Amino acid sequence: MLTQEKVVTIKVLKQQGKSIKRIARETGLARNTIKKYLQRTDTKPVYQRKIHRPSKLEPFKDYIQSRIDAAHPDWIPASVLYEEILALGYQGKRRILSGYLATLKPKALPEPLVRFETEPGKQLQVDFTIIRRGKQALKAFVATLGYSRASYVHFYDNERTDAWVDGLVRSFEFFGGVPHEILFDNAKAIILERDAYRVGEHRWNPKLLSLAQDYGFNLTVCRPYRAKTKGKVERFNRYLKSSFVVPLQATLRMSELQLDVQTANGYVGYWLTQVANARVHGTTGEIPNQRLITEQNVLLPLPIKFGNIDSYQKINMTPMPFESLQHPLSVYDQLLQGTL
Repeated sequence: MLTQEKVVTIKVLKQQGKSIKRIARETGLARNTIKKYLQRTDTKPVYQRKIHRPSKLEPFKDYIQSRIDAAHPDWIPASVLYEEILALGYQGKRRILSGYLATLKPKALPEPLVRFETEPGKQLQVDFTIIRRGKQALKAFVATLGYSRASYVHFYDNERTDAWVDGLVRSFEFFGGVPHEILFDNAKAIILERDAYRVGEHRWNPKLLSLAQDYGFNLTVCRPYRAKTKGKVERFNRYLKSSFVVPLQATLRMSELQLDVQTANGYVGYWLTQVANARVHGTTGEIPNQRLITEQNVLLPLPIKFGNIDSYQKINMTPMPFESLQHPLSVYDQLLQGTL
């Protein structure tokens, strides 16, 4: 029996003046079949009701439900249930069972977002975010204080260990002190081996260990695949790209110039002090620069070395950018006037 779509096609082709022979060639149907359907007087397509055949799984649904109820709140995998009902006489495919179980399995609710607020001076979250890859790579070292949300940025063309160390020292100068702990991700330049000695005791890069000893901060690392652990700096990364990098790149491209490390460093200091850290933060509802004043009071002092003697001085100042002066910024001043 032909489908209604096929019957309609035959009648439409006949209305178009085509012969039965031509219709047979185009539809692949026998001429007698075409004649039979053309002789019918009914013109409205009548669709046959689809015959509902009971699923092979139907006799086993009560058993499956009882097993699901008994396992609640845990869940028995489809592979296990499939073997069980096979033993009871099921002759269908596993995909039929999997499709049925998908209608019964409760949807997982998203994990509630829990914000971890830190005490003033306790934690600095650091990260490298990639702006551009390739031979002229552009990467940003980003550091965000957990309490004040004050942030520091310095650009590099790599993210090797020396860049991490340099970025940390610059951030301490910028903030006017040293936080009690630094939270890193699992970058190879930072951590050589997780749980090297026991769970939670990692093997760190020697240069970073030396810096931690000199400045007196603790090293901590995120759990693997848990980027939300350092969500404060991750959120600032997105803000940095959308509010600083993209507008600056667009302005330079209009004059056929490319954003490089020196230019980015030349302008990011102003943006940090006058824009990023001077805005009302979306989470705290306060200005990072103002909260930083509270945080500076409990930051560890910066070490100042004189010969072989270490003396320590507490820096109490408004954070100022630690700029790279390798490139004269006057070249860009007229170009970028009023854009930042």
